[in-house]
Amino acid sequence: MSDLNVAVPEEKVATTKAVVMNQVAGPEVRAESPLYHADLDSLAKQGPRKGGIRLRENKLLGHLTLRCNPNNADQLAAVERVLGMALPLQPLTSVEKGEASIRWMSPDEWLIIVPGLKAFDVETRFRDEMDGHYSLVNGSGGSTVLELSGDDVVEMLKKCTPIDLHPSEFQVGKVVSTVFAKSTAVIRRTGEKQFELVIRRSFSDYLWLWIQDASREFGLVVDA
Repeated sequence: MSDLNVAVPEEKVATTKAVVMNQVAGPEVRAESPLYHADLDSLAKQGPRKGGIRLRENKLLGHLTLRCNPNNADQLAAVERVLGMALPLQPLTSVEKGEASIRWMSPDEWLIIVPGLKAFDVETRFRDEMDGHYSLVNGSGGSTVLELSGDDVVEMLKKCTPIDLHPSEFQVGKVVSTVFAKSTAVIRRTGEKQFELVIRRSFSDYLWLWIQDASREFGLVVDA
């Protein structure tokens, strides 16, 4: 039987890049966020302007989930070229620059959030810059971001999650993926009295109703 290990002449093979589809619809299609039906813009104009809790939907953002090797220097450098900032490698941390932010999700997974109209460009640049084994998934339509702030925001959040929110334990920049009400949320502290929640589209209405109820004793102000 002949030897099957036949030597193949070395050739330079071009890297095959994945075809990326722009998921953002054209101007003829009305964009609707997960809480579009709640008409938060009208509530912001007509609702109360004083209260211990303030809520804003940071809607229609680009949500990209990246999985790569944190020990691969070439991949880390590629991320920095694309986003202008390094991946946060310490557990439960986050970084941000301008309108973009990166949340640590697991030892080899990060959630990247960018302006919605820039998501396609960022994804395309990743395909051009990244080599080796990695995964980049655009899940922009499946989530939204709620910004919660105010003098009583910590007390309200205590009704929603078992996470210890004391500043000594949950510092600015920390991020956790945890139980929120009877759903889940990715919670990031962005200020002493300010948090961001990444929530799933399918649970957005339920969590909006829950937050209204949990905020009742403090007063809820909706911002546009």
